[in-house]
Formats: sequence, structure tokens, C-alpha cells
Amino acid sequence: MYAVIKTGGKQYKVQEGDIIRVEKLDVEEGSVVQFKDVLAVSNDEGLRVGAPVVDGAVVEANVLNQGKAKKIIVFKYKAKKDYRKKQGHRQPYTQVQITKING
Repeated sequence: MYAVIKTGGKQYKVQEGDIIRVEKLDVEEGSVVQFKDVLAVSNDEGLRVGAPVVDGAVVEANVLNQGKAKKIIVFKYKAKKDYRKKQGHRQPYTQVQITKING
């Protein structure tokens, strides 16, 4: 059984027990979060696709931790113009473990 959920402007295919990193959610570590934007659910009966979401489908997950991804370097320059700009960025994320797919 799997489901396709939408959170943070991205879509994720998840199964029970999966550990995924999603865009930062405003929840505490150890709490339970519910994803209600379920786009598709596959089970023994077949695949149910929503328009745009599946009615009554909810995916529950435990929040494992909050963190930041590895640093990326953004370097801008213009040739022959003595313009250089170096920036770093670390994207915040929330790591969750899928516990239950209801649908």
C-alpha cells in the first residue's frame, strides 16, 4: 500500500515505515502530523486518484527531527566587470516517519 502526498509544494510517494525529509513544518519533535493533501492511494482494491485530493484519505507521520541540509554555495560574477558575490544557503527541513495510511 502506498500513497502520493503533497506538502511544501512537492509531491512524495510514501509507504508505511518510510522516512522522508519534507519542507520545514512548524511542529515539535516527537509529535504526530497529518497530511490531508493525499493525491492518490493504492491498496488491495486498486488505485484511487483524487480530483485533486482523495476524499477521506489521511496520512499520519511522526516527526523525528528538525534540521538543516548541507550548505550550498551560490557564487555570482560578471566577466570583466570585477563583480563577485558569494553566498551560502542551508535549507531547513523536517524529517518524518510515515506510520499510517488511511484511505
